[in-house]
Parts: sequence; C-alpha cells; structure tokens
Amino acid sequence: MNFIPYETFEHGADIGVRGYGHTLEEAFENGARALFALMVENFEEIIPEREISLEVSAELLDELFVVWLNQLLTVSDLENMVFRDFKVNLSGEELRAKALGEPLDPAKHQLGVEVKGATFTLAKVERQGELWVAQCVVDV
Repeated sequence: MNFIPYETFEHGADIGVRGYGHTLEEAFENGARALFALMVENFEEIIPEREISLEVSAELLDELFVVWLNQLLTVSDLENMVFRDFKVNLSGEELRAKALGEPLDPAKHQLGVEVKGATFTLAKVERQGELWVAQCVVDV
C-alpha cells in the first residue's frame, strides 16, 4: 500500500503537521519529517551526517508527540542543526530517538516557515485503518 508519509494542513494563522506510519514509531518519525519539511523548503537535500540522541516522556500519546516535536525544535535551535531522518523507539511512556541531520547553512538550506513550537491544538495520535496518524498544530 502506497501512502504519503507526512503532510501539513492549514489551521487559522498556524499550520498543522501530520505523520502517517504502519507503526506508531513510523508515524512519529514522519511527523518530525513534516515539521522539518515545513522549516526547510529543500528538506530532501539535508544530509543526515550527524546524529543526536533524544529522550522524552509523557503519559498520553498525543502529549508525547507534542513533547517530541518541541524537543526536536529545542535541539535544532541549540545545536544549530536541521534534521531529515529519525529513528524512534517507543516503550510505554518513553520515547528514545535519534535525529540525523547537518548544521544549518543559510547558503544551502532554503528556509521555509519559522516554527515557534508544537501545540496541543488538534493534537492526536490514533490508528486509522491500516495506518497510525500523529498530528498537531505548530505555532508559526
């Protein structure tokens, strides 16, 4: 079955990000791809040459998705990096992941939308038929 792994959607003055996956982990990974594809217009040209480890936890899946995206934004800002690939491992309330990317280079990366943070607006993580969907609205 072919499917689009991620997308964005309009929400007032903000934008939603949505990741799809055959597994819960894949939906979280693709949600992160949607986030960085929004931030870097030539997202596919990001080279996954450097790996950053992240760990977050939350009681609910939708909360975990929002916390995950906000942690990625924080690390991206602190390390001055952009990410393209993600390896997520979920265990109960814990998410452990690797984010792969490269240092932000304004000469190379075509900057898109500046994302301030992920919000709980329309946040949900659920199974829809064959796929998992992870989504929320990001503040831009």
